[in-house]
Amino acid sequence: MDCVVTGGNVKVLAKAIHSLSRIGDELYVEPQEDGLALRSVNSSRSAYACFLFAPLFFSRYTIPIGLAFRCKMAIKSVQAVFRSIATLEKTVEKCHIELDEQKNLLTFTLHCKHGLVKTHNLSFQDSEILQAVFDKDSYSNVFRSHPRLLVDTVVHFPPSLEEVTVSVSDDRMWVKNHVEDETDRSKAMLTELCLASDEFDHFSVQVQNSVTFCLKELRGLLVFAESTGLPISMYFDEPGSPVVLSVTDSVLEGNFVLATLSDDSNLRKNNTKRACTPPPPPDDFMNDDMDSYLIAMDTSVMPGPSASRPPSPPGPPNKKFCSLFFGSVLPPSSQMTTQPLTGQEVLASDSEDDVQ
Repeated sequence: MDCVVTGGNVKVLAKAIHSLSRIGDELYVEPQEDGLALRSVNSSRSAYACFLFAPLFFSRYTIPIGLAFRCKMAIKSVQAVFRSIATLEKTVEKCHIELDEQKNLLTFTLHCKHGLVKTHNLSFQDSEILQAVFDKDSYSNVFRSHPRLLVDTVVHFPPSLEEVTVSVSDDRMWVKNHVEDETDRSKAMLTELCLASDEFDHFSVQVQNSVTFCLKELRGLLVFAESTGLPISMYFDEPGSPVVLSVTDSVLEGNFVLATLSDDSNLRKNNTKRACTPPPPPDDFMNDDMDSYLIAMDTSVMPGPSASRPPSPPGPPNKKFCSLFFGSVLPPSSQMTTQPLTGQEVLASDSEDDVQ
């Protein structure tokens, strides 16, 4: 792979990497015919994010014909390349990205003003394919707005807040901090904001309900959306079904898929609705509390030192987060597809303890 990013697109790429760092500790890189895919997932597998940069995003984008390659690396090492966004915008004229499969190196070369060249050689590992399973067209509730509306909303919540609850009616949206059931509400601080439908560019509600999800990942996407000026779309159904946050442009697409809190009744409904085929026999990864999660995933991986299955978490989760998750071994042209993967769903349990 050999590609060059120029001008303001260097800042866009840097912002995308910083947003992905809000999700997980590893960056998954996959050059494809339809663009460069950058992905990340948190350790509890309750949040997934992917940016796909089309070939037109680059001033030069070349990959070998029939290339089927993917790798992963520590996302902090990539963040170090784009450490200061303000400095990048003022000094960097172009960024050259080159993948050397023989040396296991991904090289970032920053060409700055006055002839200064900075080269970063980052080592990587082979990795499995990660792909969230969701279909945005199937969601009952769809909203789209300028990112400033949501930025001005979440600014009222403290940085330490872990989850928010979004409730909708036919012409209103309420955003409030989530309070655990066992918490004494007389001692808890409650914050709630109400947004009218006319504040949104698009406001469509078919089912009036509430979903609770982590705020940290939402803030990560809002930083990217605000810096690029792209409208942000939100898709969700009933509690337990994942929330999808999306930004789209002619040369890039970003999707964040976040697990939502689910009660037992909604979990059973999701189980009946989502499972397309009977689950395979249980393995060690499924020994936790089965009623705590519904996750669709496929664990087929590429051979290599890093292609082993991730270890199962130590014990059942305290909160019942529920999400549709990874599909794997997809055709190269469908890595960013939002169509559901039939026949690849498996029930598995996991914990959601990634929010700091």
